[in-house]
Amino acid sequence: MMRILLLAALACATPAFAATYELQATPQTVAWGHYDATDKPVLTIKSGDTVVMHTLLTNSPAGLAEAGVAPDAIEPALRAVYDGVPASARGPGGHILTGPIAIEGAEPGDTLEVRIRKIDLAIPYAYNAFRYGAGFLTDDFPYSRMKIVPLDAKRMVGSFGPGIEVPLAPFFGSMGVAPPPAFGRYDSAPPTINGGNMDDKALVAGTTLYLPVHATGALFQAGDGHAAQGNGEVDITALETSLTGTFQFILHKNQLTPYPRAETPDAYIAMGFDDDLSNATRKAVRNMIDFLVTTKGMTRDDAYMLVSVAGNVEVTELVDRNKGVHVVMPKTVFKAR
Repeated sequence: MMRILLLAALACATPAFAATYELQATPQTVAWGHYDATDKPVLTIKSGDTVVMHTLLTNSPAGLAEAGVAPDAIEPALRAVYDGVPASARGPGGHILTGPIAIEGAEPGDTLEVRIRKIDLAIPYAYNAFRYGAGFLTDDFPYSRMKIVPLDAKRMVGSFGPGIEVPLAPFFGSMGVAPPPAFGRYDSAPPTINGGNMDDKALVAGTTLYLPVHATGALFQAGDGHAAQGNGEVDITALETSLTGTFQFILHKNQLTPYPRAETPDAYIAMGFDDDLSNATRKAVRNMIDFLVTTKGMTRDDAYMLVSVAGNVEVTELVDRNKGVHVVMPKTVFKAR
């Protein structure tokens, strides 16, 4: 049975009283490998509510065991999902995503604000793997390999190898809403206008994500937990692990954000996704120009110039068919008024 615990709580945002829910990852509460406007929500909340979402890494119990993970270290929830989700409900992608969550009143033309309050490691290990046919240098590595990396939650480092420690900065590789109904069951791998598999390492706790709503309820999902990742994610995986995320959802009625954006304590971020890296970059730059015009009151000319002199264009990932690019604009360029 689906386990959803309601923990009544006061929230600091609208409305005056909000609730906190806990959503476990079970065969009944995951969307395996897709975002779909026709999926039934596993939880319905109000604007201002918070959800603690448990997510699972994207690997099988058999694959983890073969890589050396002890049987008692493999999550029972992962085994249950592999045993309990029928083949007909899986795909076309491979990510196990918790959700979807519906937000009451959300309709196309609105914007969903997702405040990433907290991200916790759920297990003491991660994996990194590559295989032929995927990854940026697939012809250079025509075979498969998987490495298990122990995670030290106290020191927040991953023991990659002798004398090598990777600083941990957990984030969800995939966070998104349902795409337009015309997309059908959309593959969880390539990011697009609904967000999804953005693999953007800037989306850590303390960051706010803004997503355009394309379907009734918005239908938010999250998963593909990463303990750490480099920009590009060149071999197809990061430090893949299970995470628990605490999200607060704020609905902005009739305020359309045309493309996914984010805000950190120090910067504004505008994203772009396309199978062509140049086109992805154009989308990200145009996204930032649109933000500067609509939010900061700048002319298009000045916004274009500001991106050139103060914005940072970064490649977030190269390996999910649609490449990801984001433009980062430091908040320090805007004087307080």
